Amino acid sequence: MSKTLLAFAALLLLTGGAAAQTGSVEVKNAWARATAGKADDGAAYLTLESPTPDRLTGASTPAAQKAELNTMTMEGGVMKMRPLAGIDLPAGQPVTLKPGAMHVMLFGLTEPLIAGQSFQLTLSFEKAGKRKATVNVEKTGAVEPEKAAGDGMQMPMPIPVGR
Repeated sequence: MSKTLLAFAALLLLTGGAAAQTGSVEVKNAWARATAGKADDGAAYLTLESPTPDRLTGASTPAAQKAELNTMTMEGGVMKMRPLAGIDLPAGQPVTLKPGAMHVMLFGLTEPLIAGQSFQLTLSFEKAGKRKATVNVEKTGAVEPEKAAGDGMQMPMPIPVGR
C-alpha cells in the first residue's frame, strides 16, 4: 500500500512540474520610449513566446493609470489606434509587440518615462496566468531596445479610436 501511495505522489509531482513548464510564457526585450515634454501617455513593447498556444489578455503597471493592448493601422493616410481584446500566442512562435503595430498602451503615466530607468509591467495570459516583466526605458525616438533612431524623429501620436 505504501509503495502505491508513494508512486502516486511521485506521479503527481512529475505531472504538476510538466504542466508548469508547458504553460510558461517567455517575455523578452521589454522596452518603452522615453516620453517627451509633459506627455500623459506612453507605450511598451516586447516579444512573447509560449511553448503551448496561449493568449495575452491584458496588462497593468504602477507606471500608468491604465495599460491597454492596442494595435495601430493606417487608414486613408491617418494612423489610428484601436484596443485589442487579446493577442494570440501560437505555440513556439515569437510574437513581437513593436512601434507602429501591436503594443501595450500606457494611459495616464504617473511620471515621465526617462531613458535609463525601468518600470514593472504585469501581463495576464489565459493559460499561463500573470507574468511580471521589467520594462527598460530607451531614448525618445528609439525603434528597438538599446538602439535609438538615427535622426531622432518621433513617431506621431495616433488618433485613439473606441477608447
